[in-house]
Amino acid sequence: MTRTASFRDPGGSVSVSKDRVVRTILPAGRANLKACLDSPAARRFVDSGTLISTQPIDEITVEHPRIPFASYPHEWPAVMLHAAAQLTLDLCSALLEEGRGLKDATPANILFRGPGPVFVDVLSFEDRDPHDAIWLADAQFARTFLIPLLLHRRTGCAIHEFFLTRRDGIAPEDAVRRLPTPRRWFPPDLGLVTIPSRAARFESEGLYRPRRTRDAGEARFVLGHHFRSLRKKLDALTPRPGSSAWSNYEAACPSYTKEQQDAKRRFVEQAIQEIRPSRVLDVGANNGEFSLMAAAARASVVSIDSDPETIAALWRTGNTSGADILPLVVDFARPTPAAGWRCREHAGFLERAEGYFDCALALAVAHHLMVTDRIPLPEIFETLADLTTRWLIIEYVGPQDPMFRRLARGRDALFNWYSREAFDECAGRVFEVVRSIDIPSSERAIYLLRRKS
Repeated sequence: MTRTASFRDPGGSVSVSKDRVVRTILPAGRANLKACLDSPAARRFVDSGTLISTQPIDEITVEHPRIPFASYPHEWPAVMLHAAAQLTLDLCSALLEEGRGLKDATPANILFRGPGPVFVDVLSFEDRDPHDAIWLADAQFARTFLIPLLLHRRTGCAIHEFFLTRRDGIAPEDAVRRLPTPRRWFPPDLGLVTIPSRAARFESEGLYRPRRTRDAGEARFVLGHHFRSLRKKLDALTPRPGSSAWSNYEAACPSYTKEQQDAKRRFVEQAIQEIRPSRVLDVGANNGEFSLMAAAARASVVSIDSDPETIAALWRTGNTSGADILPLVVDFARPTPAAGWRCREHAGFLERAEGYFDCALALAVAHHLMVTDRIPLPEIFETLADLTTRWLIIEYVGPQDPMFRRLARGRDALFNWYSREAFDECAGRVFEVVRSIDIPSSERAIYLLRRKS
């Protein structure tokens, strides 16, 4: 099936199918495409893997390689938004030296290949007026990158939630009300939010007119200074590592002894070595131990968890180590819905994931879905069967397990029906058991399951 993934740009549109990404270039976009294809800086970014490559097909269409798994700003933790902002400024600075620039600055121009950002909008490139010292995308860069990162720094808000309903970011007048009163009068809050929010009432058409300088060198100097200033602001807003809700949860009610954890780890490692999956979904990835294990076996991994700090920590680990892991803030019980115009621009998580993976990991997660979110066990297995074409590694946690009882909060009677036999029966509807082990001295077991045809 082919779907239109981009239609807002008057310069062209993008159609995505299972194996191809084809961009149709309209007359208004031909100069932008030429600016990209003619740019030595753009070629360097293509070579480094941070700009999508472009292969002309004919006069009006080009083809791009498909990013393995699409993700969107409403699924990114703050560190990934920050990395996307850095790439945007890197491109702006490099293009400035050759008389080119970017006509817009939005996270929608970025996808992630594993932990690495990739700029994908080749129609954002333009040949700039050499005497114009204004970057028209400046306010957009602030709304979609700097202000969300500022609010995350000041209030600890989960910034991915903003982008699901605010495609163009957060305006200064909306952000100022969220800032602590004393902070809003000091840099960088003052320049990013407080002053622009007060100046908005005086906005006029003249604000966006080109500011022509006496010569091209002066304009380039002014813009260069401005990009360096933006980079300083961005550096000051680098997200700090935070504490995960799950780390506190594990500390309060530890799941495993060392012996039990070692048994679990050995089983999963042996299973991964045996089945050699190529695309793995790690549901409820937590600290990413098993995502990293799968990546070490040369699998391409998508790791999801509802806790942004957990996902941020995993992104840092993957980015440092080079592991092929794409960590996303996704609550499996309430997966990211379709979004955008008529819900057609951004496919929902389950739609993107369906049939994409050949192995899913669901370790210490099924009982959370069943007890906390009240998802029926058969529904859990059926959904996992939709996402993996072949393998599932899943953990059984019995009703007498301390973690299970902690989640149940005294509602144990609701789960009188639940047992190892009930778990096996539900699994057997869509999977067959390859093997399993009981975790020593516990109410837990690990299974390797194969999807039924």
